[in-house]
Amino acid sequence: MRLKLLCAGIVGLAATALTQTSAAPELHLRGGRFQPLVYEQMTIKQKVMTDDVLNGERGSMNGPYNVLLRSPEMGDLAQKYGAYLRFHSSVPKKLNEFAILITARYWNSQYEWYAHHKYGLQAGLNPGLIDALAAGKRPSPMGPDEEVVYSFCTELLSTKQVSDATFNAAKGKLGERGVVDLIGVVGYYQLVSMLLNVDGYPLPDDAKPELKPLR
Repeated sequence: MRLKLLCAGIVGLAATALTQTSAAPELHLRGGRFQPLVYEQMTIKQKVMTDDVLNGERGSMNGPYNVLLRSPEMGDLAQKYGAYLRFHSSVPKKLNEFAILITARYWNSQYEWYAHHKYGLQAGLNPGLIDALAAGKRPSPMGPDEEVVYSFCTELLSTKQVSDATFNAAKGKLGERGVVDLIGVVGYYQLVSMLLNVDGYPLPDDAKPELKPLR
């Protein structure tokens, strides 16, 4: 009887392992200096981070996550922070995407720009505004809310601070929580830009770099 139970247990474990192996997600990871990882070869903590990303609102491991897997505890915290700033920020979606594009342009981050160019259009940004930003020009015309976000983000990135007038204008449009969320999204996407740039993260095969270095 014990032998039968032992055999049944072994068979059950084998079946579970087979199921887990066959159910391993297709990640389609890409990388430059950091070679793409394979799910079956990941550590437990790397799998936890991967599962958290895939089960979240992104549903994809495109972008900086192949790099962040090298430090999965940090990576999981970072991706959760980023998920809030992208999907749940108090800053309206259109303005949030504008801030991301401003940050991508500042860092000349090709993949970040490639991805959020599309998201910005979907959120309602004017194509001419995005084109001007790509060319390193102050977009014109802009709506009053876009003016506030552009001034705040570019001043913060270029001077490392903001004037009272710029702060008060942002506070008037977005509230104090919105100002903090706006700082958060600029900070997070600077991290993303650095990760992608250090990696040399490749664009999809059918895409060409849209940004030229700014003088």
